[in-house]
Amino acid sequence: MSDAAVKVAREQRHPAAPPSPKTRRKQRFRLSLAEKMLFVLFFLFVFYAAVHIVSNQVRIYELNKGVQKLEASIDEQKKENNDLYVEVQRLSAYERILQKAKELGLSLNENHVKVVQE
Repeated sequence: MSDAAVKVAREQRHPAAPPSPKTRRKQRFRLSLAEKMLFVLFFLFVFYAAVHIVSNQVRIYELNKGVQKLEASIDEQKKENNDLYVEVQRLSAYERILQKAKELGLSLNENHVKVVQE
């Protein structure tokens, strides 16, 4: 048999399989040392910025809380001052002073009264 006949006989026994696609090896993505350092520095910067932002927000919150406490104490002091002013006005009324003077035995002498204007 000739070579051609042998080839045909072999192909009949073992049909030629379609050529299998070669499994391509995935190329590994490699980073150089400088690129790795840049990535590490970038992530450290992002982490630092995040921590810094959070700490600033905490400080702002604490300051706002202090401001609110001060405003509350100012309001309370204003209320107390207003109450004391009303009490001073009540205690310094002319009728009350005249009544207390009479209780203590003092009398109103028109000749000894001096009018002082403010």
